[in-house]
Amino acid sequence: MTLQLDAMPASACSGNETFALRVLGTSMEPEFLEGEIILIEPDGQLRDGSFVLAQHEGEWIFRQLCQQANGWMLHALNPAFPDHSLPDLSLVRGVVIQKALPGRRRASKRYV
Repeated sequence: MTLQLDAMPASACSGNETFALRVLGTSMEPEFLEGEIILIEPDGQLRDGSFVLAQHEGEWIFRQLCQQANGWMLHALNPAFPDHSLPDLSLVRGVVIQKALPGRRRASKRYV
């Protein structure tokens, strides 16, 4: 999933407020389906296995953060999409703390 956050005005929210995004694409299936809403915590704790929003080659992408012997990787759950190495954690914007499907409150799931 690729996101374009620069379309949002910088004054829309402060840098440490939780914000929501809609999942587009299939790169994070089967855990995250297209149309679900994810809540991002900018100050969330980064750890191996966390789902994160990170910058890769000038674009924002949603992936699973995986620690490797030589650093970090952004992992797509759908094997049809490539993984990307991450030089350092400064490119991570936040951690997914919850997902929900609009109109289906019981489909909500927390990740913290």
